[in-house]
Amino acid sequence: MPDWVLPFTYWLHMVATVVWIGGLFFHSVVLTPVLLQSVPDESLPRLLRTLRRRFDPLAWLSLAVLTATGLTQMAANPNYEGFLAVSNPWAAAILAKHLAILLMVLAASYQSWALQPRLDRLILLQAKKRASHEEALPELKRLARLTRLNLLLGMLVLALTAVARTS
Repeated sequence: MPDWVLPFTYWLHMVATVVWIGGLFFHSVVLTPVLLQSVPDESLPRLLRTLRRRFDPLAWLSLAVLTATGLTQMAANPNYEGFLAVSNPWAAAILAKHLAILLMVLAASYQSWALQPRLDRLILLQAKKRASHEEALPELKRLARLTRLNLLLGMLVLALTAVARTS
């Protein structure tokens, strides 16, 4: 591969990491607590839906970039000895990292394709006066918990990256 490809993939990988995990951090630690304190309960689901519709495409694009650039970096690493070959500390850290990422993807998939559609349905029902804003609160709490879980898993991914880099 040309000399510029590997540095470019490292840069792109870091940008995607900042977008994905930085977005989770901002959402969990800053945005959600502020919204819960300052936005009326009946407006909160609609506002969160709007925010999520802006962030979700960026998060999924980041995941695609992370996958492509991560595979390129892994293949170029001298510690890589093949698929599921865990023969050194680097490979063990990378395997654990990929398992944590898989959990993140599963949680994000549940949020995007199960939880968010339920919230959207409740928002529509609220607009037609067929549901109260209290009905959305359990789903909003579940959404906040999953986002915090994804953030913790993201921090684990970063820690495992550090372990792999020093192995």
